[in-house]
Amino acid sequence: MENNILSSVHSTVFKESESLEGKCIKIQGYDFNQGVNYPQLFKSFISTGFQASNLGEAIEVVNQMLDWRLADELPAEDCSEEERDPTYRESIKCKVFLGFTSNLISSGIRDTVRYLAQHHMVDVIVTTTGGVEEDLIKCLAPTFKGEFSLPGAQLRSKGLNRIGNLLVPNDNYCKFEEWIIPIFDKMLEEQNLEKSTWTPSKVIARLGKEINDESSYLYWAYKNNIPVFCPGLTDGSLGDMLYFHSFRSPGLVIDIVQDIRAMNGEAVHAVPRKTGMIILGGGLPKHHICNANMMRNGADYAVFINTAQEFDGSDSGARPDEAISWGKIRGSAKTVKVHCDATIAFPLLVAETFAAKRECSS
Repeated sequence: MENNILSSVHSTVFKESESLEGKCIKIQGYDFNQGVNYPQLFKSFISTGFQASNLGEAIEVVNQMLDWRLADELPAEDCSEEERDPTYRESIKCKVFLGFTSNLISSGIRDTVRYLAQHHMVDVIVTTTGGVEEDLIKCLAPTFKGEFSLPGAQLRSKGLNRIGNLLVPNDNYCKFEEWIIPIFDKMLEEQNLEKSTWTPSKVIARLGKEINDESSYLYWAYKNNIPVFCPGLTDGSLGDMLYFHSFRSPGLVIDIVQDIRAMNGEAVHAVPRKTGMIILGGGLPKHHICNANMMRNGADYAVFINTAQEFDGSDSGARPDEAISWGKIRGSAKTVKVHCDATIAFPLLVAETFAAKRECSS
């Protein structure tokens, strides 16, 4: 009797395994006996497990995104003669949408974004108001490193604002007001003279032109004709400035309807190109990019980097598979979500994708 029980328990505990040989990657980390070789270290992420593997997969997806050419696809039966031309097909690349939240521009990730805009490595940018104003403000005055634990009341008494472990003096916003109000005056004058209205993306392009500073990603977006969309343009210091300006010189009109047509058009008219999404953080930029790609039955590549969770039903925390259910990402798409602080993951991702490819081509 006991032998029968033992045999049953043994077979339950040591249930025969399905073989994974040849089906899955074997887990193995980097061997530092090989010396410090960063490219090899990054390649080892894919077999390290947990979020290192997700970051390794994100690197692979972005490289696939950047390598894709229309020449990789068979011509459609009803395509034009131009689309059948091999040279033309080789020249058509994936359209890359980059989205990020404002805190990343407050951080040093701003310089990574500036690099991408400077070398026209992305095609469309979506951010929050803070992602616009923080770029401009940094051209006027610096942001400083503080501590997460600094008490708010003490900082308030000193005229210091805390963004995580970053500190922004109130004086920075005073300088921003002095700089931007005269520009709003010019914009209002041009609007009345030309009988036209502004859109958020046109306002942002104008500010990138006016700042005329090579440390600014908005300057390079303007120079390289990369549209920067921000449907929530009034939600930040920029909104404060528009508020103050509306009392001093009322009448400036900013039309968001033109921009939703332009933003959705970036996805709809990408055909026959594929589209790829790289989204840092959640909120407005994540949804705005995904929703635009729904208009073309979904993006072909998607990389999300954020620390949000899905259990509360937020779009910020949603995995790519949820976006597939809405038609925002194609069912056949290459996707990955990296659960990580983007200030850690994004520079590594860029190093092994955009920057590595540029270095190889130069």
